Amino acid sequence: MRCDRVWINARLATLDPAREGLGEVDHGVIAALGGRIAYAGAKADAPAFEGAEIIDCGGRWITPGLIDPHTHLVFAGDRAHEFELRLAGASYEEIARAGGGIVSTMTATRAASEDDLVLAALPRLDALIAEGVTTVEIKSGYGLSLDDELKCLRAARALADCRSIDVRTTLLGAHALPPEFRGDPDGYIDLVCKQMIPAVADAKLAEAVDVFCEGIGFTPAQTRRVFQAAHARGLKIKVHAEQLSNQNGAALAAEFWALSADHLEHLDQAGVEAMAAAGTVATLLPGAFYFTRETQAPPIEALRTAGVPMALATDCNPGTSPLSSQLLVMNMAATLFRMTVEECIAGVTREAARALGLLADRGTLQAGKACDLAIWDIERPAELVYRMGFNPLHARVWKGH
Repeated sequence: MRCDRVWINARLATLDPAREGLGEVDHGVIAALGGRIAYAGAKADAPAFEGAEIIDCGGRWITPGLIDPHTHLVFAGDRAHEFELRLAGASYEEIARAGGGIVSTMTATRAASEDDLVLAALPRLDALIAEGVTTVEIKSGYGLSLDDELKCLRAARALADCRSIDVRTTLLGAHALPPEFRGDPDGYIDLVCKQMIPAVADAKLAEAVDVFCEGIGFTPAQTRRVFQAAHARGLKIKVHAEQLSNQNGAALAAEFWALSADHLEHLDQAGVEAMAAAGTVATLLPGAFYFTRETQAPPIEALRTAGVPMALATDCNPGTSPLSSQLLVMNMAATLFRMTVEECIAGVTREAARALGLLADRGTLQAGKACDLAIWDIERPAELVYRMGFNPLHARVWKGH
């Protein structure tokens, strides 16, 4: 077999769903050709490789490159003062209704240039890359005007030109109501549907559209309008749903075959069943749960029983999850949500890829997929979930390099 590069003497967590558990291979080999996996499996079954650079992994573990399927990396400003307010007893909702929260970040983001936004986002992106992340989703949602939402999406796309990483972008124009539309949420939704979505679709600046369907966000009826407009322009659907209350946003998104419904602390059984029927991924965000000191966890057992895939993400944002570590996310998911080691590792690889509609291309170590790898100095995969403040990444491979 002709290939560019071969990693030998490795232990693999392939995440191949045809294999049991994490799809572990003790004496494993991975070969790459043209940035894709040509072979991933046991040394005993491997063909002879021609013309390849050979890399001895010294018995280290290899997983697929990590994927962060829900972030808000592009923003300006800081909301540490709101953290102080919450410590003093103010709720997330109280801060938002007083003009803080998302609208506070909107003001700073509107004032920033596209280059400013790129420079501000790079340290957050670098932190993810340093832990083996090879694909990241980035939402807009802090511009809340046509020009500023487009600016944020362009900045997100520009990050992929600055670093070796795949960036997927999502229009989150319906994130909050901007001050100029105070008292007229339907008028703002008109703007999202009639101007933002067509402009983003025409410019090919996003793969998906998201909505914050919540009591302090947008109603199910308004959310449906956005989904209909996005669907008409061929954009995929995602939703922030059931974070603070049950608005049935997940079930609504499932009607549109949504890629994912995210947060889900207040998801009910009907929502679980709708997601299962539609193949919609549950993207869970333990960083936001922890940071806002929520007490009602997502219905993990109901999702598990129904066979709903569970992805994990940082939700990196300035107000409710200033987190840029998928390793810490796994630990939080295990300790706060009682997810298993297998579920946590799958949640930042295979199921995270599924949540972005990318499972056919990445998220597992299988021939034909992108050669995105994370090579770890660990004795067993459980260490990735168990350790806190610990980064055992030995090497990160993106598209075979």
